Amino acid sequence: MIGAVLIDIDGVLYVGDRPVVGADRALRELDRRGIPYRFVSNTTRRSRRSVARLLAGFGYAIPETWIVTAPVAAAAHLREDGRTRCFLLTTPDARTDLEEAGLLAVERDADAVVVADAADGLTYLLLSGADLVALEKDRYWMGPDGLMLSAGPFVAALEFATGKVAEVIGKPSPAFFTRALRETGVTPGEAAMVGDDIVTDIGGARACGMKGILVRTGKYREEAVRQSGITPDLVIDSLADLPDHL
Repeated sequence: MIGAVLIDIDGVLYVGDRPVVGADRALRELDRRGIPYRFVSNTTRRSRRSVARLLAGFGYAIPETWIVTAPVAAAAHLREDGRTRCFLLTTPDARTDLEEAGLLAVERDADAVVVADAADGLTYLLLSGADLVALEKDRYWMGPDGLMLSAGPFVAALEFATGKVAEVIGKPSPAFFTRALRETGVTPGEAAMVGDDIVTDIGGARACGMKGILVRTGKYREEAVRQSGITPDLVIDSLADLPDHL
């Protein structure tokens, strides 16, 4: 019995500039059955407010507070640890989630260098002692024109240059999944994660005790699944098919 569902956004609710057919009906069915769900994303280009606005444009009525993104999780994590002075390698839009949560964007004497997929402004702050915090470490994501580099290659370059190991905040971090589940009152062992990335979505979910449900939309590639060594609990064509398997 699945008590709650975490749902990836890009590649699951929409692909490129089109919503996934039937995904909205699947969400309504979860509502009808009383199964709580939240949306989780490693996007580091958009703020949570912008993600909610984007989804509304696709016809999804999703409360902003139901969306947990890597910047939102990073802001909470860093603030809890008392690391509030940060050099932010992010887009201006994603930066709003960090600054509104109380982080101070600085150019020097930073507690942490926060890396998203806007890492063209590489810095020497890491060599001066700042922590390396990666909002995510995905290799690529599915953009409107095909697969595009994500933050992972930039993070790997910084790790190589500095000898530091990045602290990854977004998926597949177990803390990210448990933070997203917190409001549902459901433990990881009672929950499922639905996503299109075999490593960050499915591997990450299974590592923290959740079931992993892989969809064949978005950046799903059969070869990538085969090479990953990760076995999903279930593979479905799209989110539209989820209610049939709960």
